[in-house]
Amino acid sequence: MEYKYLLYDEEGKVGYITLNNPEKRNALSFGMLEELLRLFRAIANERKVHVVVIKGAGKIFSSGHDLTEIAGHSPIEVERLFQRCWDMMYTLRSLPQPVIAQVHGVATAAGCQLVAACDLAVAEDGTRFATPGVRIGLFCSTPIVFVSRAVGRKRAFEMGITGEFITAQQALEWGLVNRVVPLEELERTTREMAEGIAQYSLVVLESGKRMFYQQLAMEDFQALNYATEVISLYSSIEDCQEGISAFFEKRQPVWKMR
Repeated sequence: MEYKYLLYDEEGKVGYITLNNPEKRNALSFGMLEELLRLFRAIANERKVHVVVIKGAGKIFSSGHDLTEIAGHSPIEVERLFQRCWDMMYTLRSLPQPVIAQVHGVATAAGCQLVAACDLAVAEDGTRFATPGVRIGLFCSTPIVFVSRAVGRKRAFEMGITGEFITAQQALEWGLVNRVVPLEELERTTREMAEGIAQYSLVVLESGKRMFYQQLAMEDFQALNYATEVISLYSSIEDCQEGISAFFEKRQPVWKMR
């Protein structure tokens, strides 16, 4: 499968997606969103990799949407762009595989949204994050949805209403990213995280990811009831039985389910 705006390769059970339009600061253009959507669907259907990593080519991760696709366009045309972004984000969240953002340089607007939407994120210590739409007269409404769920209401509102950058260390403290490392350690740290997760059963990763996001919208004991049903149901699957047997036999499990 060929792409104009992306690079994709697989190493073992990890798939690496590179946003590959550095001349446009890896803007999430309609074309790039289309390609991400197509690639995500292929990864989900093939079930060959157990973890996906998203990174950016060039000096930054992503600057967000391509403003030339917004300025001067009708609301219907702009809605088409943002609806395609919705489709991409929904498919990312629905992937069986956990998705890790490997972030460097800058992640702004929809680029920051993409980081927040990923299940995990590793950033180099010089990275800056912002939802700066207010500065150009268009509040970052869509990016702030995922950002607010990652960092909380007050901090997300501050990011949206001031448009100011936060540092990688602030992003770590606020919960937008999981790790902050020097640039020279970014790729290695992300790879180690990805490979550590990829050793597990894809069926277990898929069910865990689905369960985690479903329960977030529930009241505490409704969530606990749901979790009880999920863990009881999945306790009987082949990979769970294999994992328990391997634990007692002091050996590495051999996952069989796809």
